Amino acid sequence: MTSIGRPAETSAPPAHSRTHPPSRPAWLIPGGLILLGLIPVLAGAVRVTELAGGPEITEQNARFVEFPIPVVLHIFGATLYTLLGAFQFVPSLRQGRRTWHRKAGRILFPAGLVAALTGLWMACFSALPPSDGPLLLAFRLLFGTGMALSLLLGVRAVIRGDIRAHGAWMTRAYAIGLGAGTQALILILPELLGSPPGVTLRALLMGAGWLVNLLVAEIVIRRRYRNHPHPRVADVLTRSS
Repeated sequence: MTSIGRPAETSAPPAHSRTHPPSRPAWLIPGGLILLGLIPVLAGAVRVTELAGGPEITEQNARFVEFPIPVVLHIFGATLYTLLGAFQFVPSLRQGRRTWHRKAGRILFPAGLVAALTGLWMACFSALPPSDGPLLLAFRLLFGTGMALSLLLGVRAVIRGDIRAHGAWMTRAYAIGLGAGTQALILILPELLGSPPGVTLRALLMGAGWLVNLLVAEIVIRRRYRNHPHPRVADVLTRSS
């Protein structure tokens, strides 16, 4: 393929390079997202198993045992949103008249909204464990609200046919939803060193996890639309129909 203003190459590229573009780089990002998401997913599976077995109530699990329904809904919503959402970053599943992106989005929107709203519910009505504090509560309310609003704005954008805004808002929502994975990586070092952070430092480190993800999301958004400033009309018609 030649770009505008550049002469064509004297020899055509091999046929296999035109019909079968390399697939490995395209799957590196979703693969990494799935690995990162597996950290909170596995922790959630352990929590559900614990609740199903009627655990002994402690300071750490009291809030989960007291309100098991929103906890289970949050875990299942976040698990589905995290793992399935990673495939939305595969370019071949978003392009042309493929229906994967649209069908998956109809599952991901309610799953993500359930995860965000139940997270907000637990933050507001569950008793704080000793390791938490007012600052972390404020962060959870801020980023949980931000995730829910990003999802709603993303749906609003695609209804209006604004594919660029849709992709940007959904990327931000996914970045917030994946915050638990980044937070686990940040917090694991002090835990391994045997010096768990205090209440304030732990809140700051968890807030940093969300911020790091949002920073990466903004970089992805800018690079994506710098290379493709205008979505194709066919994509707009297909995805908004």
